[in-house]
Amino acid sequence: MQPQQLIEFVGNHWVLFAALAAILALLAHNLLVSGRGSVEPVGATDLINHKDALVVDVRPAADFAQGHIINALNIPMNGFKKQIGTLQKHKDRPIVVTCRSGSQSTMACQQLRKEGFSDVHNLRGGVLAWQSANLPLSKKKKR
Repeated sequence: MQPQQLIEFVGNHWVLFAALAAILALLAHNLLVSGRGSVEPVGATDLINHKDALVVDVRPAADFAQGHIINALNIPMNGFKKQIGTLQKHKDRPIVVTCRSGSQSTMACQQLRKEGFSDVHNLRGGVLAWQSANLPLSKKKKR
């Protein structure tokens, strides 16, 4: 295909190419945002065991009760913004945020960063990835 033919083709189908460009831009943005500050389950265990990271689980209380990462703090996403103040005393610690699959915890991480928390990590794949890595869950309530 000649360059002139390509230009003519794009000109005749500019709506399709605009849609393609928008989709590619959104995919690139999603990869950059979700990849920033993400950690795999093994990386999360390293943060927990060696850097005293706090685990914040943003799933609903009923899901949390079915099984959660040991010593995790449950702050459900539906009231997360109002409860960020309870985390102020942990601002100097690394924080690993998790949910079921990693999507809601991404939003929680963004909110924490807006509030000045700097060492925030999203558990990529959430509790499902944690379980897939054969890591333990607890049903005990944190005291």
